[in-house]
Amino acid sequence: MSEKKNIARAAGVLGFATILSRIMGMVRDMVVSRLFGAGFATDAFFAAFQIPNMLRRFFAEGALTSAFVPTFSECYTRRGEEEARELANTCFTMLTIVMAGITLLGICFSPLIVRLMFPGFAAAPSKLELTVLLNRLMFPYIFFVSLVALCMGILNTLRHFFTPAISTVFLNISMILCALLLHSFFAVPIVSLAVGVLVGGFLQLILQLPVLWRMGFRVRPRFAFRDPAVRRIALLMGPSVFGVGVYYLNLTVGNILASLLPQGSVSYLYYAQRLFEFPQGIFTVSVAQAVLPSMSRQAAAGEIDQLKDSLRFGLRLTLFITIPAMAGLMVAATPIFSLLFMGGEFDAAKAQQCGRALVFYSAGLSFVAMVRVLAPAFYALKDTRTPVITAFIAFVANLLFSLLLMGPMLHAGLALASSLSALVNMLLLLYLLRRKIGPFGGRDILMVSLRGVIAALPAIYATHLILGAIDWSMPARKMLKAGLLGGGVAAAVALYFAVSLCLRSPEAGEAAGLLRRKLSRR
Repeated sequence: MSEKKNIARAAGVLGFATILSRIMGMVRDMVVSRLFGAGFATDAFFAAFQIPNMLRRFFAEGALTSAFVPTFSECYTRRGEEEARELANTCFTMLTIVMAGITLLGICFSPLIVRLMFPGFAAAPSKLELTVLLNRLMFPYIFFVSLVALCMGILNTLRHFFTPAISTVFLNISMILCALLLHSFFAVPIVSLAVGVLVGGFLQLILQLPVLWRMGFRVRPRFAFRDPAVRRIALLMGPSVFGVGVYYLNLTVGNILASLLPQGSVSYLYYAQRLFEFPQGIFTVSVAQAVLPSMSRQAAAGEIDQLKDSLRFGLRLTLFITIPAMAGLMVAATPIFSLLFMGGEFDAAKAQQCGRALVFYSAGLSFVAMVRVLAPAFYALKDTRTPVITAFIAFVANLLFSLLLMGPMLHAGLALASSLSALVNMLLLLYLLRRKIGPFGGRDILMVSLRGVIAALPAIYATHLILGAIDWSMPARKMLKAGLLGGGVAAAVALYFAVSLCLRSPEAGEAAGLLRRKLSRR
């Protein structure tokens, strides 16, 4: 099977598993919004959850994956399965010790961490106290999910993608069940969500271990911390924290600044981020996770031309999918919140405020997607310095944009600042990667972008007409709203695909060919 087909197949598996996870995540957020709304308690929970979640994105899914996968792939390719198994056991042992220490420190210093990260909560002592309590309850989540990320790196290198991707379903199910069944047992009902996070993290880890055992990687203690490969991973992780995690750091900065804005701002940004991450998690992360093992193997073998080919394919696929997703989210932002969240403690005004944030987050979807594919290309080439430099510049840009825009635009300005900083990061990475490895199909990538924009225009117009048929601030009428939103999405997808075929888009042609082959086999 060609490397392109491997990447496409892996991205498809990851996308399918992630769709299930994101649907459950959407159900979870609907339950949370109905039970707790958007205000005092949700601000405290989302702020408290932001801290272990930020560490998860930086260290687990970001730095650990980007540092471990290239090194583990090289070890597996050049030194064989036995040595790769020993390296995996050493990393698992070391990570267990380190994350246990970080978890204990996080619990002990929660009051200080919360005060530093959310200074605006100091004006409301009861909110600050609740945030500290919730953060202490949820901090062990980073311990479990870091080990999950290590398991994911091993399994992805072995071309097993489904189990790690599907594991987040159990986190969402745990949070939903705990919120529904346990909220009445606590003096502060939202504590039930924190319990759900802790249980969900444990379930995610337990799910990975039997799969590793079946594939010959039985987790055992091994204390060979002086292994050169372990030291290389540790050295790569430091820069990777910033290089891969800058987008999430920017979101964190936005939430910190949002604590200084009117009550509910933290919640508006959180709900918008969740919907924004729906297409990002399904498509962007799927492609990035699928292409990283391929680029790592090619870099280890010195196959730079093949690496360029994988990178170009990953970028083209990412743009073909994210451009219409970006346009669709911007047009349908408020209707989505009206259908999925409005009701109970979540009224039309809150749906509109969340919709404003989603519009400006969505403007940067393709930029974020490109960064998620470009940055790992540097790590596959053992270059940790360049992504750190570009990430730092993007971080400074985000801070400046945030301070400039949060006054006139409030929380929506913080969302726009995140998108603008992602654009800065993407442009820098494109330029510097071209200088490092030479041209890798910039004209093809530009043509995919142009065809995507042209094909998206009629899709946007059709969706706008369909969604304009009713007033989305009306309560209830869920069936009508669902029909119109579903019809708008279906029309947009059909138009985008049809126009893409007329424009002779290779990606649309490949998708049509794949569909024809599947139908003919059936």
